[in-house]
Amino acid sequence: MAKDKTARQMERHLKGMANHYRIEILFLVAKHEGITLNEVIETIKANEKTIGEHARRLFNAGLLNKKHNGVFVELSLSPYGKMFVQFLKLFKNF
Repeated sequence: MAKDKTARQMERHLKGMANHYRIEILFLVAKHEGITLNEVIETIKANEKTIGEHARRLFNAGLLNKKHNGVFVELSLSPYGKMFVQFLKLFKNF
């Protein structure tokens, strides 16, 4: 049986997605599972250091998974990331 999250644990996830670039990254990864970090940078058309930092924060918040494939980093949503994308889609259309 799953244990209820503490307020601090929930804060970690919420802060992890609290930026427009991070929300864009979550939607993009949800649409294209296994997309590389370079493809995210090209699609969003933002500085690579900026996007890399936001991807790192999403990973640290437990919302993204990273898989190193040679010189590329492939991104996928964690189970929590999938829940947050569902929430964001509902919130977007409310």
